[in-house]
Amino acid sequence: MKDLIVSILRDAIERARAAGQLAAGIPSIGIEAPRDSAHGDVASNVALTLAKAERKPPRAIAEIIKSHVAMPAEVSEVSVAGPGFINFRMSPPYWHSEMRRAASAGRAFWKPRPWDLRLGAGKKVQVEFLSANPTGPLTVGHGRNAVLGDAIARLYEAAGFDVTREYYFNDGGRQMKLLGESVRARYLQEHGIDAPLPEDGYQGEYICDIARALKAERGDALVSVTDLEIFRAAAVNAIFADINQTCTRLGIRFDVYTNELDLLNAGLVDAVLKALRERGLTVEKDGAIWLRAETLGLPKDAVLVRSGPDRQPTYRTPDIAYHIEKLKRGFDLIVDVFGADHIAEHQQVIAAVKALGYDTTPVSAIIYQFVTLTRGGEKVKMSTRKATYVTLDELIDEVGADVVRFFFLFRKSDSQLDFDLELAKKQAPENPVFYVQYAHARLASIFREGAAKGLMLPADPSAVDLNLLGAEELDLAKRAVGLPEVMSAAAEALEPHRIPFYLLELAGEFHRYYNKPANRIIGPDRELSLARMFMAGILKDAIAGGLELLGVSAPERM
Repeated sequence: MKDLIVSILRDAIERARAAGQLAAGIPSIGIEAPRDSAHGDVASNVALTLAKAERKPPRAIAEIIKSHVAMPAEVSEVSVAGPGFINFRMSPPYWHSEMRRAASAGRAFWKPRPWDLRLGAGKKVQVEFLSANPTGPLTVGHGRNAVLGDAIARLYEAAGFDVTREYYFNDGGRQMKLLGESVRARYLQEHGIDAPLPEDGYQGEYICDIARALKAERGDALVSVTDLEIFRAAAVNAIFADINQTCTRLGIRFDVYTNELDLLNAGLVDAVLKALRERGLTVEKDGAIWLRAETLGLPKDAVLVRSGPDRQPTYRTPDIAYHIEKLKRGFDLIVDVFGADHIAEHQQVIAAVKALGYDTTPVSAIIYQFVTLTRGGEKVKMSTRKATYVTLDELIDEVGADVVRFFFLFRKSDSQLDFDLELAKKQAPENPVFYVQYAHARLASIFREGAAKGLMLPADPSAVDLNLLGAEELDLAKRAVGLPEVMSAAAEALEPHRIPFYLLELAGEFHRYYNKPANRIIGPDRELSLARMFMAGILKDAIAGGLELLGVSAPERM
């Protein structure tokens, strides 16, 4: 539809120019859905973009363009609204053809369209997400990161792009040393030895589980061992196994795992520090190496290497090396998913990479705010070290993977997410995932009822008389066939929340339609019943396609 309207507007502007009513060249033509559906099916602000060059009021320009529109059969009405928007209403035959096209294309129709994305078809996309350090089980906060990243990967994968899902983690540094010390202390305690946990060590029960497993495997052979590597490695292996199991429960997988130690051992971090120093982008003060903010247009200097005898790099330094390696691997789009507490660090990393001569245009970011979990109206506090947190597994156990995924995607990523456990467990319309899934189940029941009465849709979509559909059915069909454009926009903007919002609106419109006695889909009129079943099939496929890209099931019965 968008391509058709753009073509119509281009031709109209050309005719207006030939008639001497417009003088400027043809600009980029923006198309969007009107805020008020009463105004039509699609709108353009091209008259507003031409106003400066034409030195005329936008509304006057819109009227000129409208007067030169050649009305094709697909368009039933063209109007001008507001300050100069040009609105188009598509004809019923157009929507009938779209419905038939959707039915013929099957599942392929309900996917993002690569031609709607700036990348173009066949490009390489890397989505780096979750990336939790292996210091404990995944928490509810980690879950939002994981689901957001997976949803973006699914969108680009469905559009036909070559997608790499990547997990980057730190298996060295102070946190990992504390982890090893914590496991060693618990291991010694398992042998009756008084060994206090290190200050600020990890206190979760999972540490005790790892220590017990080590005791079962090695007995007391490690009692006198002071090298923390054995304890650290045992913890990392056990925790990663737990992380992967949790991801599997949510339908999340990774293609590549990259760790900070490999970057350090390969000398890539030292190479970054040397290159930054040679360009005058670092300064030494207070025994530490700092990234010079003023040179890079950043608000303040940032530590690259800590002071002290160990001279350990901070997280951002290997991150710079990591992003350089990502760019060298030839990705056309690199998506980083990270929490709001890492915004400044990410800006520093990208600024440093750019200063080292690399094109950072492919790098984009999804920034998500934190999750507040409420139980009985009370907030549940989370801390990986003190173990007063709720694990992602516990959340899945309580409300199910479908609800977890839908709820995490139902709010814009940069908005605070309040996860209401009581709402999440309700089998009621106020629970958005239940409401959408119930719409799909209701639609599925229509086809079971039709089969019981000998009503089956013909294999040829053109055999159904869609002229029998009324305005309500057509409005539902319009909403459904618009889903692929919503998916494409969600991928382009890195805003997967657009899909559950759209599904909720579609489900609501269907429920309201279905609840009216006059709108009985299978009734005494066979041809009308088939036409309404055709419409119902489009809705069912749209909801199933949207839920699939969210990683949420589409039940046939509820």
